[in-house]
Amino acid sequence: QVLLVEFGGGLVQAGGSLRLSCAASGRTFSNYAMGWLRQAPGKEREFVVAIIWSGGNTYYADSVKGRFTISRDNAKDTVYLQMNSLRPGDTGVYYCATSLVYRIEAVTASQYDYWGEGTQVTVSS
Repeated sequence: QVLLVEFGGGLVQAGGSLRLSCAASGRTFSNYAMGWLRQAPGKEREFVVAIIWSGGNTYYADSVKGRFTISRDNAKDTVYLQMNSLRPGDTGVYYCATSLVYRIEAVTASQYDYWGEGTQVTVSS
């Protein structure tokens, strides 16, 4: 059974940084997309960034390009999201997710099959 557990959310002032972690278990993640998506109050869940585990291809939403960086540690089956220059608009619950489809460029929420419970990120102005 696939299990995804997020760590690292919290409260930060605008302009600050946070690092999220996602510990993954339950299958081999090579050649599958691992992504971060977020949901703000009253809004739909939106794509933030994804990485194909092997090869390291990455995909970013335009709103976070240049500020967020996704990376992975293969030995630990862990994906990280480094978030810099945070803005109040980045506030939301951040979810780690993975797709069952081989090497899919998963850039929408509907393309993900397993989800973590989420971690709250709040950016104050």
